Amino acid sequence: MITIGQLARCVGVSVKTIRVYHDKGLLPEPGRDASGYRRYGAEDVVALIKIRTLSEAGVPLARIRELRSANEKDFRLALHAIDEELAMRIRGLQATQGRLRELASGQSPALPDGIGAHLENLARWGFTSRWVDLQRDLWILVFATHPDQAAAVFRDQSETLSDPELRQLFLDYDGAYDLDPGDPRIDDLARRIVEATRSRYGSGELPQADPVSEIPALIQDAVNAASPAWRRLDTLIRTRLGA
Repeated sequence: MITIGQLARCVGVSVKTIRVYHDKGLLPEPGRDASGYRRYGAEDVVALIKIRTLSEAGVPLARIRELRSANEKDFRLALHAIDEELAMRIRGLQATQGRLRELASGQSPALPDGIGAHLENLARWGFTSRWVDLQRDLWILVFATHPDQAAAVFRDQSETLSDPELRQLFLDYDGAYDLDPGDPRIDDLARRIVEATRSRYGSGELPQADPVSEIPALIQDAVNAASPAWRRLDTLIRTRLGA
């Protein structure tokens, strides 16, 4: 027979924890001996190990109390269900660990394959690191909020940037970051972007965005917030396109 302190050290819990288990009805509290100490036997050690194991697996104390009074069959079925749930949690933690390691290595875990190469191309084409970082954040936002539509939007932008003339417009857009909103170069760039847009879509009515999709607004709002010049440029483009 051992004392509560010896029981705690044996199982690897605190004396306070054992007393909580007593109060919650998980572990019967033995009577005191002639010296005034409560004494615990081998069955108490085994019971406490079971309680600790279930608790470490995330099982609520109320549920542990139910399992302690269950028959052998129900107990084993419950353990099997707990094991499956724990396995799912482990897989989730492993996935999180993988994303954390990607983040530590400088990768963007929230982005699908292909985006990384696209961002590298932006840097190779001469876009500023500011623009590349902004694009990375925007694609994380788009793929997180609109995963079903983001791939199509990404393909469209990739096709646009594959055209050297259209790519130059984006480079000029990037370079306008530090310009004064009233700089005449902003007005000229807006004119060229409008002309390119109409040329790409023809002289007819411009295609309308899906009214359900918030992707264009998400992207443009983030871009506009980064620079007063970019905000002015967007206003001019929208006005001249009648959007």
